[in-house]
Amino acid sequence: MAHKSLLFAVCLCALTSCTAALWPMPRSLSTGISPVKLSSAFAIHLQGISDPPSDLLSAISRTRSRLNSDKFERLVLGRGATDAHAVQSAHALDSLNLILHFGSPVRSIAEESTRAINTKSESYDLSVPNDRAVATLTANSTLGLLRGLVTFEQLWYDYKGTKYMLNGPVQIADEPAFPYRGFSFDTSRNFYPISDVLRTLDAMSWVKLSILYWHIIDSQSFPLDVEAFPELAEKGAYSTDEIYMREDIKQIVQYANERGIDVVMEMDSPGHTTAISAAHPEHIACAAKSPWSKYASEPPAGQLRIASPSTLSFARTMFSSVAATLPGTMMSSGGDEVNLPCWEEDEETMADLAARNISIADALNEFVQTVQGVITEHGKTPFIKSDMVLTHNAPVVNDTVVVVWQTSADAAAVAERGLRFIHQPSNYFYLDCGAGDWLGDNILGNSWCDPFKTWQRAYSFDPYANLTSAQHDLVLGGQMPIWSEQSSPENLDPIVWPRLAAGAEVFWTGAILPDGSSRLNPNETSGTRAFARLNELRYRLVDRGVNAIALQPKWCALRPGECDLDS
Repeated sequence: MAHKSLLFAVCLCALTSCTAALWPMPRSLSTGISPVKLSSAFAIHLQGISDPPSDLLSAISRTRSRLNSDKFERLVLGRGATDAHAVQSAHALDSLNLILHFGSPVRSIAEESTRAINTKSESYDLSVPNDRAVATLTANSTLGLLRGLVTFEQLWYDYKGTKYMLNGPVQIADEPAFPYRGFSFDTSRNFYPISDVLRTLDAMSWVKLSILYWHIIDSQSFPLDVEAFPELAEKGAYSTDEIYMREDIKQIVQYANERGIDVVMEMDSPGHTTAISAAHPEHIACAAKSPWSKYASEPPAGQLRIASPSTLSFARTMFSSVAATLPGTMMSSGGDEVNLPCWEEDEETMADLAARNISIADALNEFVQTVQGVITEHGKTPFIKSDMVLTHNAPVVNDTVVVVWQTSADAAAVAERGLRFIHQPSNYFYLDCGAGDWLGDNILGNSWCDPFKTWQRAYSFDPYANLTSAQHDLVLGGQMPIWSEQSSPENLDPIVWPRLAAGAEVFWTGAILPDGSSRLNPNETSGTRAFARLNELRYRLVDRGVNAIALQPKWCALRPGECDLDS
């Protein structure tokens, strides 16, 4: 009977993939059909590093803790009990050895995470045997070891406290297809407590995302404590309890860096800056002017007076004050959705333009060059939104990274200019689309970027679409954003997770899965393939305290493939 139960478990595993919880899928993966379990005395050993960085030791400790606390059971009828006999007879694994390749520099994870985007090493090799007591994880960097630890955690199911897999031995050789794999987080339209940001960073690290693109200020509020201008947050935030103080920023950035995530802070400008007027009305044109729809993309209207020398000086000091506090090598000036009538009807702006004998286009170019110059002076690569480049033809420094956001079709136009870019297309990646309009007196209103972007839609994205092979190197990766007009701490987890993980696999695994099939194959999102893996990731997230929304009824999750469109 035990033999029949084990055979049943192995056959079922072959049908539904017992590496289902691996997300993102490794670039190279080989598995067997033998059950393996962690011994009761399982340990993780770090070899060959005499003075290991503290954040690497912390990462190892977190893995040990999660291997003890995770209670996720395999998604199959009967759950873990289905595998009881396989667990009983499984080969026991006593330890995991972590090894840096000989000659590799020993840097902290935080230091590795904040290196220039194209110089990071995240590769690793993981071997889990079915006939020996020791597994090995090797890498060229502490960041690579961290990525491998994340994968190791995902290999195991729980049954009555025992962690096991059914598909040993496992051999993985892995590295990301793209270095930039991000989440763009708007914490300005609605405020999120630090605990929400930290929980989000944890979940991001579990799917190997590498960038938090932090949209921290906007027209509605200015919740950022700026050393040079503390009055901006004092008067521009929703309340004194809804401000990210400098100590908070330091804590969040450090927490992110230690989990393999760099932080790109976006100081969106010259548009989306109305909140500055609460402390410095002299710098804002058309502040809260009505009707807002004539002067802004959303209420309240208001943007920086780009023709004013005083405002340029103010912006230079503000950007410098913030840039000096950030350890990473990237920062964004935003630049989207500037409104020409706002300036054209502003007496102060028109007077400055006349006095200086320049046009709005001249003033805009000067503003962009000024803030980008500050970012560059602080040793950081500047980011800018695509409409500033494509619509306003603003000149940018050579190494600028463009955020392609309005439509995926704009990527080709940016590439034609020879500029590096990341993908953030609203027609694939916007997590807030499809919730209906948030404006009052608008019964039939829908969100501007309808429809709702399913995980399958995001997963189908091709980063190289409409590009020549010579332009492929311009693509650094991409990110999925949440704009918070209709999001807040109460719905953060379910609106972001697990859909954000789709983008994580797009930019980690690339176009080809380890079995040689194309991720872009229409059948890849079936219930026995990517859908099964994402269902398992969702249940694992919930087990770890992230309130990820269900993708299907549990009936479907327990029966992979039976809820496919053609099943």
